[in-house]
Amino acid sequence: MQFRTRAIHVGQDRDPATGAVVPPIHVASTFVQPDASMTAAYDYARTGSPTRHAFEKTLADLDGGVRALAFASGMAATHCATLLLAPGDEIVTGTDIYGGTWRLFNRLLAERGITVTAVDTSDPAAVAAAVRPKTKLVWVESPGNPLLSITDIGACAEIAHAAGALLACDATLTTPALSRPLEFGADIVMHSATKSIGGHSDLLGGALVVRDPELGGRLHWLQNATGGVMGPLEAFLCARGLKTLELRVLAQSATALRLAEWLAAHPAVTAVHYPWLVGHRGHDIARRQMAAGGTVLSFDLAGSLADARRAVESTKLFQLAVSLGAVESLIEIPAVMSHGSYAPEARRAVGIGDGLIRLSVGLEAFEDLRDDLDHALSPA
Repeated sequence: MQFRTRAIHVGQDRDPATGAVVPPIHVASTFVQPDASMTAAYDYARTGSPTRHAFEKTLADLDGGVRALAFASGMAATHCATLLLAPGDEIVTGTDIYGGTWRLFNRLLAERGITVTAVDTSDPAAVAAAVRPKTKLVWVESPGNPLLSITDIGACAEIAHAAGALLACDATLTTPALSRPLEFGADIVMHSATKSIGGHSDLLGGALVVRDPELGGRLHWLQNATGGVMGPLEAFLCARGLKTLELRVLAQSATALRLAEWLAAHPAVTAVHYPWLVGHRGHDIARRQMAAGGTVLSFDLAGSLADARRAVESTKLFQLAVSLGAVESLIEIPAVMSHGSYAPEARRAVGIGDGLIRLSVGLEAFEDLRDDLDHALSPA
């Protein structure tokens, strides 16, 4: 079956008791056992619940994995993956990554005795040079956030596996509708389900998807031990979001490309970062790994932070807020918002300047969004 058909039917069986075409939401925290041997399918909702498992089954199928695990947030999912590491281990990661991930790696993991090495993962040679005998995990984002850099997932998988390490890919900006890193050799895919999977700015969630059952079992043990699981209402909303995921992200990506092309010709803009633009450094790899350019783009505005603030505070349709991937369009300044947790010197060193503006393109009409930006970018 095709992607959009599986998104509607896999894991979403009608209720056998009533015939309801939508599976019921199971809110129970505990489940009665037939005897004291604890052999029932469910016992306690932290370990698993029918509603969460339904969403996990659908997502695993769409990502080409054997198992998915749903978490309370994207950061909870990322943290669980890093619990595979022990003090003395090393992680290699990118420089173009989400601010919350940077904070987790460079502050929490470093304090636990884990060495963190950040390189430009769009350069496989840099990744290969950074991987050492103690490297146990290579963590990449493609496209990167907020500069939309593109990483060759297959090349990084070969490098990681040759060193005996795992490759994990944050695929929040693509979702399985646009790219499936497991098919290119990644071992773990992380999604912030808060974003495009939920798609409506009304839930918090995350997920890990794996292609190896043993690794899935290890991660489930860690998830159960630490408890950062997704609740039933969020799982229901995520499952519902998957049903329209492909339709939404393809439409949003088409609008994002038109906006990127328009911005590239705007006199107030010095650079546009979007992988589907001809001339983007990772354009050819993006075309090979992705079905479309994605719903997020960023651009550098000529001028100061004050100019960027004036621009983002002048839009009417683009709402000033962090997050991305939902039906409404959002605008923000990474330097002081989504990536404010970066150390300032680290942020500037990787190209996240004060004039960088990030857009999350929603489902509004291109013409309306263009006019909104044109007004905001016009001289005061």
